[in-house]
Amino acid sequence: MQKLRNIAIIAHVDHGKTTLTDKIIYQSNLFRDNQEKKDLILDSNDLERERGITILSKNISVVYKDHKINIIDTPGHADFGGEVERVLNMADGVLLLVDAFEGPMPQTRFVLQKAIEMGLKPIVVINKVDKENCKPEEVQDSVFDLMFNLGATEDQLDFPTVYGSSKQGWMSADWRKPTIDVTHLLDVIIEHIPEPIIKEGTVQMKITSLEFSSYKGRIAIGRVLRGTLKTNQQVSLVKRDESIKKAKVSELFVFEGLGKVKVDEVACGEICAVTGLDGFDISDTIADIDNPEGLPPIPIDEPTMSMLFTINDSPFFGKDGKFVTSQRLRERLYKEIERNLALKVHDTDSADRFIVYGRGILHLAILIETMRREGYEFQIGKPIVLTKEIDGVKCEPIEELTVDAPETVIGKVIELMNNRRGEMVSIQPKGDMTRVIFNIPSRGLLGYRTQLLNLTAGEAVAASRFISYEPWKGTIPGRISGALIAFETGKAIPFALDKLQDRGIFFIPPGVDIYEGQVIGEHTRPDDLVVNVTKTKQLTNMRASGTDAKVKIAPPVIKSLEECMEYIQSDEYVEVTPKNIRMRKIYLKDVDRKRLNKA
Repeated sequence: MQKLRNIAIIAHVDHGKTTLTDKIIYQSNLFRDNQEKKDLILDSNDLERERGITILSKNISVVYKDHKINIIDTPGHADFGGEVERVLNMADGVLLLVDAFEGPMPQTRFVLQKAIEMGLKPIVVINKVDKENCKPEEVQDSVFDLMFNLGATEDQLDFPTVYGSSKQGWMSADWRKPTIDVTHLLDVIIEHIPEPIIKEGTVQMKITSLEFSSYKGRIAIGRVLRGTLKTNQQVSLVKRDESIKKAKVSELFVFEGLGKVKVDEVACGEICAVTGLDGFDISDTIADIDNPEGLPPIPIDEPTMSMLFTINDSPFFGKDGKFVTSQRLRERLYKEIERNLALKVHDTDSADRFIVYGRGILHLAILIETMRREGYEFQIGKPIVLTKEIDGVKCEPIEELTVDAPETVIGKVIELMNNRRGEMVSIQPKGDMTRVIFNIPSRGLLGYRTQLLNLTAGEAVAASRFISYEPWKGTIPGRISGALIAFETGKAIPFALDKLQDRGIFFIPPGVDIYEGQVIGEHTRPDDLVVNVTKTKQLTNMRASGTDAKVKIAPPVIKSLEECMEYIQSDEYVEVTPKNIRMRKIYLKDVDRKRLNKA
């Protein structure tokens, strides 16, 4: 068996994990022809490429100096913490990537804490040293302080540091001396990451992730922690509740390059994919048929947010989507929780309404965006932050929010966060920017991003991580403007939009189809206003100066899915179809809304 290393790459969002992994792939000559391509090989699904983030962890392997290195690329966002936690179970060490200018960020702390608790050996990679005003030595010191504060052991604190630029494709022991490739990093991995411990005895493998193939069905992925796994072997599946099922291994695959290679047996310490198992879940243990011993289940962070999913009952129902029934919606949501461990789905009294629990707005938005691209059509309600009762006191989730903003606007940023019940923890200069850290309720983060970017002219960078549950902080002001609501179904006419421009901002362009009760804009005042944008100009044979002036309409504010989710109030839905995202009132008729308000 080749000398083996299992390593996971962890970092804050956008610090260069996937770019570095791609450079290692190129270094190994897996892709000689693809060197000029600008696409990231690993961020393979459309959503990942559009958003520039990793959502699902990926497994690859490279061979370097007779060593096989299994590399696991992990997501950096705290909303996908469930994914990170699982895959770290497969690694013996981690590459901690840190931006040479930004330094350790909230999610750096989040993923690093998980790795230190598991006793994994870290290698620190100070990335992006080609940036202006970067301070690699200071960043290295702050990483050491962070590890010390997280309770790292002596061995973990004695970490090697590598400097480089993933984008330019080099790594070196000294950031002032660029090299021509990333071989220095691979040498450090071989030298410092321990080999897997070989345990003799009956087979044990924990299933940490899964893939789906239309030919082979569900494929279990994990690391063999003890013994040897063989093709056609009879095994036991030890479930999370300690119940046991019998199963048989059909085929075994190990990761080689970007793909998988079929093998007859997998030795202890290797990461592999197993087909033929029925009814398995993530966190189950594949164990010996006669003498099954289960491994402790993977702990999963609790959801912090819930959201209502329901069928689409708008007047435009069924125009775009392939899957529109409650049965299809239910099947899809329950299929998602098989692999998305941090997600939970509960049925309600109504057959067409489901409550979905997730880790945050992004976690839920990725699910919604994936479903609409698959052809699903449905509606979602306002996100609700989950509260807990601890010792008889109502508590809510609190997050640590880090904001980097220009010094000239930092006062406005602090005022915004204070209004949202944020408490300032620290403030310090960071190059041309100032970094402020707040402890703020999760409720206060709903819809803050748009306001923050408007205040700072788009220059602010913000990131948050969940800390703990603390006593309820009191009311937080919500949306202060009312909605402009469509009076009737039809096409939005430029003439009508022009006459109503002084009433507020519109979310729709001229010529688009709208329906009665749809939220088409934001009112300048706190109350809702019903407006008729389908009204056409009366054609007469009378002429007067000025009546035929050109129509000049301000461009509409087109909101993204996340912005719509954060914008709506409790009496509104977001209608999601493969082609459109619309906001609407739950009760479409003005008469019904007035009757409800009186009641």
